[in-house]
Amino acid sequence: MRGPLLMLLALALFAVLDANSKVLSGGYHVSQVLAFRYAVLLALLGAARLAVPRAGGGLASHRPGAQLLRSAFMVGSGAGFFLSLRSLPLAEGYLVYFTAPFMLLALFRVLLKEAVPAAAWGWCGVGFVGVLIALWPGLSAGSSWAAYGWGLFGSFCHAMVLVMNRSLRDEPGMARLIFWSAAPALPLLAPWAAAEWVTPSWGDAVALCANGVLAGGATVGLAAAFRHASAGRLAPLEFTALVFAVIADVTVWGVWPAAPVWVGAAVVTFAGVMAQRR
Repeated sequence: MRGPLLMLLALALFAVLDANSKVLSGGYHVSQVLAFRYAVLLALLGAARLAVPRAGGGLASHRPGAQLLRSAFMVGSGAGFFLSLRSLPLAEGYLVYFTAPFMLLALFRVLLKEAVPAAAWGWCGVGFVGVLIALWPGLSAGSSWAAYGWGLFGSFCHAMVLVMNRSLRDEPGMARLIFWSAAPALPLLAPWAAAEWVTPSWGDAVALCANGVLAGGATVGLAAAFRHASAGRLAPLEFTALVFAVIADVTVWGVWPAAPVWVGAAVVTFAGVMAQRR
């Protein structure tokens, strides 16, 4: 159960990250938020390695091209979800995000030649039905198509990050993962962030730094999960993010879900549990 448990932990951290990013999206440009995120990740890694030499393992990679590709998809995923959730409610944005498990299974089958059991497709379908039950009554007819487009782009990039995690499982180590995720992206984002810079308050500065901590924890959790389990086992668990989105809506914005949301969440949870039993 190590892989599924790591996956659930990563999804919980991503939900908190998305809620935090949605709060920040009202006052800050995506480039500044992402630049802060990667700067914090590198600072934490540097501090850890100063305190404990070689903490987290080595930094060198035998596959730098693949590491750079994963970094690019991570930036795309972060930017896509940030721009999508800026205009959509968190739960509605997650409806678009839940196309990722289907993309993930297809990409694993095509790119990595991994067998995907029919049961995995079936329980992904059940989970998606649960999402529709939960969110259909609240879908706003006037939502921006651009926001949905950014959500689909972020979902595809997210699925590609998971594919790269699986293909790079022969290069373990927290330090290598964080370094190759953040170091290539920060120099590209920094000039853009400087051009769009808004000086944050102390509270917002803490929230911006927290984005880096949350993103780092979620990234490490995802990479570790796909070293221990296959896509067929983990992909259906993506739908449990709906539960975390509901918790965020209640605790951050005080929005209590309607009855269909609870029904849908129950279906999603059931699908995830049955996928694990299979």
